[in-house]
Amino acid sequence: MKETIINILEEVELNQPIFIEALPGIGHVGKLAADHIIEELGAVKMAEIHSPSFPPQVLVDENGIIHAMKNELYYLKSAGEDERDYLLLVGNTQGLSPEGQYEVCGLILDLVEKHGAKEIYTLGGLATGQPVETCAVFGAATNKDLAKKLEDHEVTLRSADGGIIGASGLLLGMGTLRGMEGVCLMGETPGYFIDAEAAKALLTVLMSLLNLEVDTESLEERAIETRKMISKAQQMEQEMVERTAMPPGEEDLRYIG
Repeated sequence: MKETIINILEEVELNQPIFIEALPGIGHVGKLAADHIIEELGAVKMAEIHSPSFPPQVLVDENGIIHAMKNELYYLKSAGEDERDYLLLVGNTQGLSPEGQYEVCGLILDLVEKHGAKEIYTLGGLATGQPVETCAVFGAATNKDLAKKLEDHEVTLRSADGGIIGASGLLLGMGTLRGMEGVCLMGETPGYFIDAEAAKALLTVLMSLLNLEVDTESLEERAIETRKMISKAQQMEQEMVERTAMPPGEEDLRYIG
């Protein structure tokens, strides 16, 4: 493969769809949220994207089945109270190089623009590096009106202390050059595990912004398991601190193994 290939699986006519991007990133927060939307609302896959800029590998699932590295584009028609059409970009990878990111994002924008998309929502995580008690949602927008809309939905605007890396930032930046507008939503997460709780917080804000309804029960169940995992990790860390603080020769033998 010498160039990016977009394989169209279904031709569909859409009415100014809202484009949502949620490729893998910090804590897989955006990907979890978008995958949940696709599953709950029955989105239909319309295209697959394969690129030599993707990692030179395949993924193997729990059944020993190989899956190629790819991006996938799904669509929804007349969804939610506003009966809007949607395009959702998910996948198992992003481009490895800056050149690859620019090429893939440009081709994706060509495709969604062809279908009439003028609004972009990109989804991701904002890493804290430490456990989060209550997951906040941060955001950034391409103009002041959208920034005000985010604040009205209790989204904390991202300050100037950092950028937005990868497709989530690049699609918005390249989109503005085409007259498109949009926002990036980021769920606050420790960043070192798949964070369903942050995905639920992000999804709740996104559904409010788009006037959509999605059952988050399964995400809530996964969030509970995530919280248990954090608690266990904190307990193990505390036990290790206590152990290292003991005088030589008084270490608790229960820690062996």
